Amino acid sequence: MKIRFLSIVTILAAVLSGCHEPVDPEVAEMQPAKRFIHEEMEYYYYWNTELPANVRYTGRESVEDFFESLLVSRDRWSWMETGEEYAAEEQGASYGTYGASLAQPLEYYSDYDVKVRYVYPGSPFDLAGVKRGWTITYINGKSKDELVSSGKFNEVFYNPPTSKPQTFVFRDLEGKAREMDITAARVLNIRPGLITRIFDSEDWPGLNEKVGYFNYLGFQAGRDVNGKPMIDDIKESMQTFRTAGVKKLILDLRYNGGGDSRASDTLINYLAPASAVGQVYVTRTHNSNLRKYDKSYSVTRIKDAGGNDLSLDLDRLYIITGHGTASASEMTLNGLKTMMSVEQVGDTTYGKPNGMYVLLYPADKQYQNEYDNEIYTHLEYAFLPICFYNCNGAGQNIPDDGLKPVAGLRPDDLYHDFGPQEDNIAACLYHIVNGSYPALPDPRTVVSHSETKSAVGMRDARLPEEARDPNYGVFKVKSF
Repeated sequence: MKIRFLSIVTILAAVLSGCHEPVDPEVAEMQPAKRFIHEEMEYYYYWNTELPANVRYTGRESVEDFFESLLVSRDRWSWMETGEEYAAEEQGASYGTYGASLAQPLEYYSDYDVKVRYVYPGSPFDLAGVKRGWTITYINGKSKDELVSSGKFNEVFYNPPTSKPQTFVFRDLEGKAREMDITAARVLNIRPGLITRIFDSEDWPGLNEKVGYFNYLGFQAGRDVNGKPMIDDIKESMQTFRTAGVKKLILDLRYNGGGDSRASDTLINYLAPASAVGQVYVTRTHNSNLRKYDKSYSVTRIKDAGGNDLSLDLDRLYIITGHGTASASEMTLNGLKTMMSVEQVGDTTYGKPNGMYVLLYPADKQYQNEYDNEIYTHLEYAFLPICFYNCNGAGQNIPDDGLKPVAGLRPDDLYHDFGPQEDNIAACLYHIVNGSYPALPDPRTVVSHSETKSAVGMRDARLPEEARDPNYGVFKVKSF
């Protein structure tokens, strides 16, 4: 209502002043949001001295296009979203979804099949029995090749009806065709902790100790749609490992695009050894306006209300990475590697050496209490401009082209479900037993049973990569 009132006042003022062209109500309605983000960027934006001159709020471009026009050319990380989108992410809610992530094993295997990367527990795909590694061959009678080549695959899969089932034909891990009718969920409660598991001698020959495995999809610290804190996924998994006496942990961040610093700080303090207490794991540097907020963050131990130590005492940490490992995930790896034995396994990370403060609009005082209590009813936009850069305690930055494994470099294995049979996990277990990494898989053997050879080499049969989205990768801080 307030914005509408301002729009009417603006129009009336224009008429009374003799302006020949009346102000478009939609244009006037966007002006307060444009003014807000421009003024905030002048103060917070890392490259604030390079903002364009003579900025006008009266143009017909959208708020999003206006925001994009403020960014410097080398900034490939800042982004914004609507209030509804931000609220859904904070609460782990996904609407109109099958509850699965898809990918193509292209770089190493040259395979254009569309495969399931992971499935959320309790999702329509999970309830139907779909597993990681299954291949989608048909949807509603149309082949994967036809849908991808025509550019319609994402529309069909990611914007499905929730009122009736769609017919999928899969090829499972044994190469068997499976036809299923699956209805997308209207809303799905998504938790960031995908898998918590302990491997022992029954899982891997020669393994004489318990090894923890934690597949963590995003650093989230808000409350889910049921009101449960999502940071509990970290706490509960770490307690499982501590109770089991785990001294070696495989932390799978290959699909973790980052998130909230409160969650990454918590995980680091669980994982860092007692010898690292007081050591710096990350330092933030800002523009000249915010120099007073330049700060180093040091390791502390996690304790319960009674003062009992809950942190793990690991003697080795394996972190599985990939192109989807970004921002807060990279900061976690970069920060821990200087204070404990960390083996990076998998592929090169995304490359995001910086972070953002979350600027919520409207910023009226009457809404601040709602935002603080994770109520976003009145939120129209969330702006996430780059505001600081990160380095670890040794002064090492995250390269723009990502952190690359050395001995542990290997491709993502989309041909097996998560477990000892999956190549990256198997490589970690092999290294624990043998002190070295196994040979890379032979792509000719792995892809030999493919039924969609017609797609190989078809450049128009390539799906857009999730991790190449301009809005990918988040290390966000809500307060100084």
